[in-house]
Order: sequence, then C-alpha cells, then structure tokens
Amino acid sequence: MKLRVGWFTFSCCEDNTIVFTEILNDYYDKITEVMDICYLRALRKKNDKTNLDIAFVEGAISNSKAEAEVKEIRQNCKKLIAVGSCAVTGMPSAQRNNFDEARKKEIQPIVEMFKYSDTVLPVNKVVQVDDNIPGCPMEPSTFLTVVNKHLKEFGVNAQL
Repeated sequence: MKLRVGWFTFSCCEDNTIVFTEILNDYYDKITEVMDICYLRALRKKNDKTNLDIAFVEGAISNSKAEAEVKEIRQNCKKLIAVGSCAVTGMPSAQRNNFDEARKKEIQPIVEMFKYSDTVLPVNKVVQVDDNIPGCPMEPSTFLTVVNKHLKEFGVNAQL
C-alpha cells in the first residue's frame, strides 16, 4: 500500500522543502515504496491534490487565497501535518502582526498591493492540524519520526 502524499508551501522561506528534498536524496527508495508524492511543485510539473492520505503544509497563511487553498487541502486529505515554524506558530512570517502603528502604516501599501490579510496565521488557526513538525528548518530526524508514526497509523508496514 502506498500513501498519497502532498507537500504544500505558503508564506515562509521554504527551507523545509529544501530539507525534504535532501531527505529524498537519502531515503528516496524507501519513501517511494510507501508514498506516492502526488503534489510537490518543487519536483513535479503535474500535481494532483485530491484524495490525499497526508498533506504536509509548510508556511503561514497570509491572505484569503492561501486560506481558501489550505481549506481545500484539508478537505482533500485524511491527515494534515503542519511543517516548520511558520506553519506551526506563524513565526517568523507573522512578525508584522506585532508591528507598532507606525510600521503598520509604512507597510500598508505592500499589504494592499499583494492583497495580504491584516494578520498572518499559523495553519491551525485556519484548519484542523493532525500533527506538527516544528523547526526552521525542521530536523530530518523529527520529520522521519512523525512520518513513521503516521505510516503505522495507516497500516503501512514500513519504517523510514
């Protein structure tokens, strides 16, 4: 049995995507035995985000388009795992939430130009999150531990 997996990125520096590609370098054969990576824009030209078993979501939610997309992802997966500090806590992407009024006024043209929301949110403030992989960037060993836990939950008899 292979799990259908997607990797999605929102507002962040995408360091976790880089770490994940490094994990693929080391564990590609084992990972592809148990996972069908259906969505990962960094690696695939054609992506499918439907009927996922696990969706990994990296980054904070900073606008209504991202909010709608993460809600769609949640509806199309059995488990959603927030990956990295921005997805788990909102920070550091959410720094502007704490700006004083002068700084908020200074960045307002940028907020309007890019249609950003007034606040930046961690993923769990928008949708239900089933698990977290903290870090900026994440630790590969933590990623593997979380993935192995969910492989077991899905009845996949393999460990990475």
